[in-house]
Amino acid sequence: MAIPPFLAELRSFVGTRPLWLSAVTAVVLDEQGRLLLNRRSDNGRWALIGGILDPGEEPADAMVRECREETGVTVLPEALTSVTVSELQQYPNGDRAQYLDLTFRCRPLSGEARVNDDESFEVGWFELAALPELDEYARRRIDIALAFDGRTVFALSS
Repeated sequence: MAIPPFLAELRSFVGTRPLWLSAVTAVVLDEQGRLLLNRRSDNGRWALIGGILDPGEEPADAMVRECREETGVTVLPEALTSVTVSELQQYPNGDRAQYLDLTFRCRPLSGEARVNDDESFEVGWFELAALPELDEYARRRIDIALAFDGRTVFALSS
């Protein structure tokens, strides 16, 4: 899985130490109400489409870019449904990161879902009642996006 040049440069200084990164995630629902997912090549698990923002990149633009790069599908982000913080992630190469995650509810505009880069083993549309195994964090963001009522969900630590 390719790492963006800015992140590779940063990793050359900090090694595998935890990084705080901004990320976007898409809950893409087609006209039949199916959800777009990919099976990641780094861990083999099914996941929502997403990735990190490049420096200076607008989050909605990053969402469109990530969907197109990973799945071949061009999307329209319709709403920012949640702002959350992931658990600390550790990758097979030892890199660690935690993400400020902006989740968008999106609809597809064009393109056929397919493996479009080296970040996925599989890409597909899934009925909500027949989703593959997903981690709790992904399920939570899906539930929030499906229940979206016009108000972005975020947590306050008291």
